[in-house]
Order: sequence, then C-alpha cells, then structure tokens
Amino acid sequence: MSAQPIRLLCDIYKGNKKEGMYLYVDKKEGLSHVPDILLKRFGHPALVTTMLITPVKKLARADAEQVLDDIRRQGFYLQMPPTFEPLDSAFEENSKLPRSQ
Repeated sequence: MSAQPIRLLCDIYKGNKKEGMYLYVDKKEGLSHVPDILLKRFGHPALVTTMLITPVKKLARADAEQVLDDIRRQGFYLQMPPTFEPLDSAFEENSKLPRSQ
C-alpha cells in the first residue's frame, strides 16, 4: 500500500507594504496562525489565489515541500521578495575585463 502524497489547499495573500512578499496559509485555517506582528509588517492581506499544493508542485519562487512543512509547523509560509545584486558590484567586475582594441 503506497502512502498518499501530502496535499493542502492553500490561500495565497499579498501584502501592501512590500512588493513580492506573500503569505501561504491553509485555506481552512486562514490567517488565524499568522502572528499579529507579522501581519502589521505585511500590511493589508489581499487574496491572490487559492491553490492545491503537493510536494512535487512547481512554484515560481518557493519550494513546495518547504511551504507545506512551514504551514504544518507554524501555520503559514512567508515568501520574501527576491533579492537583487546591486549593479555596482557587477559594474566593478566588468571593469576588470580586458578591453578590445
């Protein structure tokens, strides 16, 4: 007998304080397990979508297994905005390259 994969129907919210920050929560539980301090920093939560997540689900910027584990352990998963390397360091590296004549 094979074990059923973990599946969870999640609501995904975006906040209005930081672009690219999202909260994933169990649809049944909603935002009830998200600490008040986090909600204050997150801003007004707006529902983006509801999605069935499994360990093998491909997500754009999150690992599905980590999402499921965090929701199971703490009641939510917080997706932070991507970090970008400043152009200054890339420019500095490019300036070290030999110039063609």
